[in-house]
Amino acid sequence: QDQADNGRLPVAYLNNPAPAYPREARRLGQQGTVRLRVLVTAEGRAADVQIAGSSGVTSLDEAALRAVRRWRFTPARHGGHASAAWVLIPVRFQLRD
Repeated sequence: QDQADNGRLPVAYLNNPAPAYPREARRLGQQGTVRLRVLVTAEGRAADVQIAGSSGVTSLDEAALRAVRRWRFTPARHGGHASAAWVLIPVRFQLRD
């Protein structure tokens, strides 16, 4: 069922800072995407952050966890009221040439 059909609006990202690229990972040329499962509260905070898919690099995974725990969101809405919701957030670490 479409979210618009049942009065639900999804969680929205705000203008959150990108995670700091770990120095050692940068030096080693390590890149990857971490997929995080995040419980966003009705207040727009990350109440629980879990790794749904590792980048394969521990330092990148940890940097993503640290950053997203501090992020703020526009919470999901159901029937006009803010509500907690789980979302999947990809965090990409990519070195520029």
